[in-house]
Amino acid sequence: MNEPVKVYDTQFNQNEWTVMIGLCVGLVLIYLLPRRFSRKLSIVFFMCGVTCGFLFDHVISVMPVSFYDVNDTSQFQIMDFISYWMYGPISYLFFYVYDRFHVKPKFSPIYILCSALISTCCEWAAVKIGIFHYDHGYKLQVSFVIYLLVQSTWVRFFYLMKRADSNESLHDGAGS
Repeated sequence: MNEPVKVYDTQFNQNEWTVMIGLCVGLVLIYLLPRRFSRKLSIVFFMCGVTCGFLFDHVISVMPVSFYDVNDTSQFQIMDFISYWMYGPISYLFFYVYDRFHVKPKFSPIYILCSALISTCCEWAAVKIGIFHYDHGYKLQVSFVIYLLVQSTWVRFFYLMKRADSNESLHDGAGS
């Protein structure tokens, strides 16, 4: 069954500007920060956000039950695609801060909790701005749980990738 297309807005305004400015500020911030990771690892950490954003938005915001829409309509638009790239700097900064402050594994749950709370607050603002439009009883609390799960996975992934990157560096260095 096809639901009619929902139109929330027909103008290029606050929600599009927020996506564009957020992406640009995030990219500039990544560029200006001191380098902490190899180029390959930086790309992987950046793409974690893009991939997770795309994955979750398409798992929980598509039919048969679309729990929310992104930006101006319930149809996929170019600005929706651009908004997925906005998650790249966010994930990169998650990994960057985790590494920069040398968060010990026993304190990872506190880091994840704080990050999930910040992410939830940012999503709340995105709802108010008109980037997300909840439907079918979706609540911000569900996103909080998703952030906890995703960011917990990211911390585990961080250690796996750092180990793989250091092993690769050792291997590359041995052949020189």
